Amino acid sequence: MTSPTPQAPVRRPTAADGFVVVDKPQGWTSHDVVGRLRRLAGTRKVGHAGTLDPMATGVLVLGIGKATRLLTYVVGADKDYDATVRLGVATTTDDAEGQVLSVAGPGAVEGVDRPALDAAVADLTGDIQQVPTSVSAIKVDGKRAYALARAGESVELRARPVTVSRFEVLAVRQVTATVADGGPDVPVVDIDVRVTVSSGTYVRALARDLGAALGTGGHLTALRRTRVGGYDLAGARTLDELEKQADADGTLATLPMAEAARATFPVRELDEDEVRALGYGQWVAPSGRPEVVAAISPSGELVALLEDTRRRGDDLARPVLVLAAH
Repeated sequence: MTSPTPQAPVRRPTAADGFVVVDKPQGWTSHDVVGRLRRLAGTRKVGHAGTLDPMATGVLVLGIGKATRLLTYVVGADKDYDATVRLGVATTTDDAEGQVLSVAGPGAVEGVDRPALDAAVADLTGDIQQVPTSVSAIKVDGKRAYALARAGESVELRARPVTVSRFEVLAVRQVTATVADGGPDVPVVDIDVRVTVSSGTYVRALARDLGAALGTGGHLTALRRTRVGGYDLAGARTLDELEKQADADGTLATLPMAEAARATFPVRELDEDEVRALGYGQWVAPSGRPEVVAAISPSGELVALLEDTRRRGDDLARPVLVLAAH
């Protein structure tokens, strides 16, 4: 008797073009989440707007289908994080997943008072120059910095301008921690913080630099992203919630492209003549805004992204991306 031929898993119906905001679980890479969403959405055309480290949780914006073309604009948005910085221990990765580089003595940790902490936080707030963490994805001579660092090579990254518009201390706790297997617990200071940062800012590097400024060393022990641009935890769903919804409704629900655009761009309402012109890739009257705007049809469809420019002495809005055909 021959064994039955195994059946391929049933492919889910393809989800509508749009965004899905995921509350990423700890231990998952952003690529892991993309893989899960590809199965739930019934398509390989899934991308994300900004990587979250495996240890981090929180808002991860994903695009499905045509909406992946909008993600590049979400990547550049500012972001909110809740984090815990541990003073007294420095690590190779500036977070809890790295190897211990140094441990401050009890006197150094106990000598950190609130005025010194507030002064160090103030120095790291505003427009600053930040050296990215050595295990970042920045390329050095064509190779990712994290690959070089994990291979034991020395990585020197240049400081670059970033903006930390909020760096708020929520709580300060004197605790003890085990930093080596079988070793004694050592005194450390855990600081809960809330930050708002520009794209390209490393919260791990803020923890590192805060510890360096206070002479204790420091690293990140917890990180939760609570907002990316116009998307926050209130609109995020866990992977389990997404799977239950897709199972119940037969297809994964997405945030429609027009709604996603309204949360990302200023909006320009079009008339039907403008819709037809943009469908052919033609330029239209200027929007009167310095940034890219979302052009929405009278029926509520995202037609294009527009950018004002000058052509032959005239101010016009050119389509930088056309999403709806004529």
